[in-house]
Amino acid sequence: MNPVLNPIRMGRYMLANRLVMAAMTRSRASYDGTPGELAAEYYAQRAGVGLIVTEGTQPSDDAQGYLTTPGIYTPAHIAGWRKITSAVHDKGGHIFVQLMHAGRMSHPDNTPHHRQGVAPSAIAPGTGMFTATGMQDIPAPRELTTEEVRQTVADFRRAARSAIEAGADGVEIHGANAYLVQQFFAPSANARTDEYGGSIENRARFAIEVASAIAGEIGADRTAIRLSPGTTTWGIDEGAEGPDLYRYLAAELDKLGLAYVHIMHQGNEPLLADIRKLWHQTLILNRPGRPRDQIGADVASGLADLEAYGQMVLANPDFVLRLKTNAAMNEADHNTYFGGTARGYTDYPALND
Repeated sequence: MNPVLNPIRMGRYMLANRLVMAAMTRSRASYDGTPGELAAEYYAQRAGVGLIVTEGTQPSDDAQGYLTTPGIYTPAHIAGWRKITSAVHDKGGHIFVQLMHAGRMSHPDNTPHHRQGVAPSAIAPGTGMFTATGMQDIPAPRELTTEEVRQTVADFRRAARSAIEAGADGVEIHGANAYLVQQFFAPSANARTDEYGGSIENRARFAIEVASAIAGEIGADRTAIRLSPGTTTWGIDEGAEGPDLYRYLAAELDKLGLAYVHIMHQGNEPLLADIRKLWHQTLILNRPGRPRDQIGADVASGLADLEAYGQMVLANPDFVLRLKTNAAMNEADHNTYFGGTARGYTDYPALND
């Protein structure tokens, strides 16, 4: 049997297998950030994986980057997510809400208050963003004051509590893919001179404070973080000190006893091996583009405890069954990834269909 099909204990939960549905933006929420009507069906269809990590979910108005992404900071948001978590639990699944602050990867036209994005420093990412009126250049963000950085930590804490109130099993902090947490890591996005900029310790401080605040609010065993060491997307450059920043970060986060760290691997194998040694809790590994015949390889080698998949789970609601029976996989329809209706969302056929 493929080792990813074996159960595993993660934090306070016993997972049915070692497969994870990675967070994937689908842009099908209401304009007020309430999850869409089909979201409960979409996630419940995929509850056969050991753990679902939801699409990136903003903890505040300032945190939104893209059109029609969900939030988790109002009563309506909580009620919407409760339908989703209940549907997943009814199928025997587990679900963590990913808390995502887009930072400078935002456009005023996409946010509820239509304000300029916020970030460690007033440095534009140098790319465009899709808005209701088409593609537009992302303007330079407004630099957060030191007090606003602390307020943003509090926003994450409140959002985590809201996620638990909505029935989530935990939260995953989005510290990857060029969004706010990673913007603090990168000198190309962080030119601060206060305690959140400059040294490795200072640039890692925001991530550690967010993780610590959430762990204190909902429990370390329901708190997790996603990292993508070496990402160069949208103007992110972590510089020569980047690998050492992640070694420091892994060691400091390890002291908190979080449920897991989720690595979006960018190819630095020695750094990945170091993180594995420094991190003593559950490690989830996502290798983008991994071929089907390599599923389970990192669990088998001991490099990871669980493996995360995106497109294959998106296109195959019965992903686990297809692995067990060696059945063919549906191909993902890239044209229906973002926005739209049930097409490309809840209508992918299962084997039993």
